[in-house]
Amino acid sequence: MTTGLTEQETIRRNSLNELLRLGVNPYPPDTFDVNARAAEIRQQFPADNTLYQQVSIAGRIMSRRIMGAASFVELQDESGRIQLYVKRDDICEGEDKTTYNTVFKKLLDIGDIIGVTGFVFITQMGEITIHVKSLKLLCKSLRPLPIVKEKEDAVFDAFTDPEQRYRQRYVDLIVNPQIRETFIKRTTLINSMRTYLNTKGYLEVETPVLQPLYGGAAARPFKTHHNTLDMTLYLRIANELYLKRLIVGGFDGVYEFSKDFRNEGMDRFHNPEFTQVELYVAYKDYEWMMNLVEEMVEKVAIDLHGTTVVQVGENMVDFKRPWKRYTMYEAIEHFTGVNIDGKSEEELGAIAKELGVPIDRTMALGKIIDQIFGEKCEPLLIQPTFITDYPVEMSPLAKKHRSKPGLVERFEAICNGKELCNAFSELNDPIDQRERFAAQLELGKRGDDESMVLDEDFLKSLEFGMPPTAGLGIGIDRLTMIMTNAASIQDVLFFPQMRPEKRAAE
Repeated sequence: MTTGLTEQETIRRNSLNELLRLGVNPYPPDTFDVNARAAEIRQQFPADNTLYQQVSIAGRIMSRRIMGAASFVELQDESGRIQLYVKRDDICEGEDKTTYNTVFKKLLDIGDIIGVTGFVFITQMGEITIHVKSLKLLCKSLRPLPIVKEKEDAVFDAFTDPEQRYRQRYVDLIVNPQIRETFIKRTTLINSMRTYLNTKGYLEVETPVLQPLYGGAAARPFKTHHNTLDMTLYLRIANELYLKRLIVGGFDGVYEFSKDFRNEGMDRFHNPEFTQVELYVAYKDYEWMMNLVEEMVEKVAIDLHGTTVVQVGENMVDFKRPWKRYTMYEAIEHFTGVNIDGKSEEELGAIAKELGVPIDRTMALGKIIDQIFGEKCEPLLIQPTFITDYPVEMSPLAKKHRSKPGLVERFEAICNGKELCNAFSELNDPIDQRERFAAQLELGKRGDDESMVLDEDFLKSLEFGMPPTAGLGIGIDRLTMIMTNAASIQDVLFFPQMRPEKRAAE
């Protein structure tokens, strides 16, 4: 056996060498023209039996039953699976019949990619099938696929180690093709939002991923170094400050679907690399933005499911407008019975302790309130709900509330117990903004490693004047989880970040 290879891998490599000896190129350079897909044939035949009499289709061998000079093969392409009927005398056409016996019966394996031509018919068992007239090997598979286990009408995952689904997504897509639907819906979701925003006349833009200062969110960044410039750069944690610079520059509405990076913990709701859409619209406020969010997410649900009602775990979530609204203080009082309005940092610390909410010495007033809300309220909000009017300490980029001292004009949409989006009436007073950044620096000195840094260039842009603006960030991964009923963020990312794989000692 070749060193480091399993028995099956060794057998496949031996088959590869034998194909080469017989003059069969296992990786031919020429193209193969496809004129039909498996799902299309299954949907349209036999309604019109004149269709598909000259079929050309390609895909992966997923199973086969060899019966002497004939065989049945299950072929899988992007759209699904279809049965092939392969008869030696049809595909050899006078060639040495031993070639068929050697190549097709002995040297082809499950997982190999082939192209076939033929015509469609229905077997005596009622199965739509392609009668193959020619067959070509397009790619030899050198590793065996995991086997999907079936027992008493139940189908089990092919992976004995569930983590391998995420580490080897390419294999997961082959043996569990139903998961493709999740990613198709993710693309549909993004396209739905993009169409909505474009219809409104907003401009899709791109902003830097590598930034000399990180900002726009409370998060710890990834840090890197640019050799030529000899300077530290950060992977963006948000694109907010750059998009607001564009509003200063005169655009009335800009948005970006952005990859952001936060050097924080990982769980089933958090991946260090994630996608969000941020939108900024001049001359609007957070009340206006709430209405836009309701309208856009309702549209997404209808575009994906044909209804506003979506199954999420054990719950039926309805995105039909209007959504319920609480202020943050109202929500805390509603779910805990405690009125925190006007309470000092010390009083809030005592309330948190009484409620069994964990806090530490680095948490100032805003963080304590956020912790109480996160522990006692957020998990109970299953239907889409707006939480509004946050303490100023929690929101250094939001405008102070027009009628409620100590609060800002901010909302979050909560659904299925998790934050879905975050939005403000954006702070456009450069003096106030500088003071807020200074307060963030003080929090950093207390040990808050998620506090914001002071961005002088952003402050300079505000000093040129930014019109009243509403800003929004929606987590695409979270929204996709809800819209596809996925239990983990890993299920809606093609390639989620994983811990280093533990390897058995040699």
